[in-house]
Amino acid sequence: MRLSASPQSLRSGMAEANGNMAGSPRTPRGASGRLNYYRRVFSAYLTPKKSQLTFWHEVPEVNENLKRDELGEYYMPFTAKADYSGQYDDTGIPLLNYHGGTGLQYNPIAISQYGLGNYNLFLRTEDQERRRKFLAVADWLVRSLELNEAGLSVWNHHFDWEYRSTLRAPWYSGLAQGQGISVLVRAHKETGDGSYLQAAGLAFESFCGSTDEGGVIFTDDAGDIWIEEYIVSPPTHILNGFIWASWGIYDYHLATGNELSREIFRQSVSTIAKNLHEYDIGFWSLYEQSGTRLKMIASPFYHRLHIAQLRVLHTITGEQVFAEYAERWEAYRQNPFKRTAALAYKAIFKLTYY
Repeated sequence: MRLSASPQSLRSGMAEANGNMAGSPRTPRGASGRLNYYRRVFSAYLTPKKSQLTFWHEVPEVNENLKRDELGEYYMPFTAKADYSGQYDDTGIPLLNYHGGTGLQYNPIAISQYGLGNYNLFLRTEDQERRRKFLAVADWLVRSLELNEAGLSVWNHHFDWEYRSTLRAPWYSGLAQGQGISVLVRAHKETGDGSYLQAAGLAFESFCGSTDEGGVIFTDDAGDIWIEEYIVSPPTHILNGFIWASWGIYDYHLATGNELSREIFRQSVSTIAKNLHEYDIGFWSLYEQSGTRLKMIASPFYHRLHIAQLRVLHTITGEQVFAEYAERWEAYRQNPFKRTAALAYKAIFKLTYY
């Protein structure tokens, strides 16, 4: 089913074929690109200095305080992220250190998760310092919205990123859009300040446009919609990014009652449920639909994240398929032979395509 209701007819084309935004992810980068990638990765993993990994690799968990149909605590705790031990700018916004030639950078996804973690802790403790940190993030999100080439409001990453084709700055992400909205609607609920809800509405418009028109939605040949974390052609359908972004759409509906957001969330859930089998390779989950001869398997961290995300989806939708896959993938994770096979497969994939 294609979306029928829309602002400006869903930017006139959400259901059409999507085009070239960042180049094909199937093409291996050149020698210089590979060298830069390995320099950054080795620096992040093999030196004692803090890196972006200091922030990202919190143990994925379901927030036991989440409530269905209520805009309360965020769906995952993010409490370790709320106490990020890396660097901050003068206004208290976290900066991630990517090392190499990339260095310290604002990452809108990390900033939003930091804010959501502090919001959760504020609700639990009534600590005003947690509230201040959360609202500092909301303020950063309001002032950091930028118009892309299509005139849609996005949170840009202002650094190049090695995917398989390099994402050239500035680039935006469906995941960043969704998680920014999740912060802003909670800031509006907490303060009543209409500027937060206005900014969330501007960010929501990116979900009403196809990826070839500056939005973050891809519609496949079957009419299923996908929220794309990385805007590349052909699309890669990163699972964790799609799920996280869909929660932002759900939050926007809870905050506003907007019917289009309700429909986009419904169709997103349908796509995920319908395609979960494509992410199951019999002993592990896939990170994305890479379109490569070797499939891109999830790392142990992302596999565990998938499990937590599916459990959240089961709670907020009641769809049993999400609970079934969460249990199946947890069984894979508990099996030492399957864990070993997954690690070996992941290493071969990285050496082949990165």
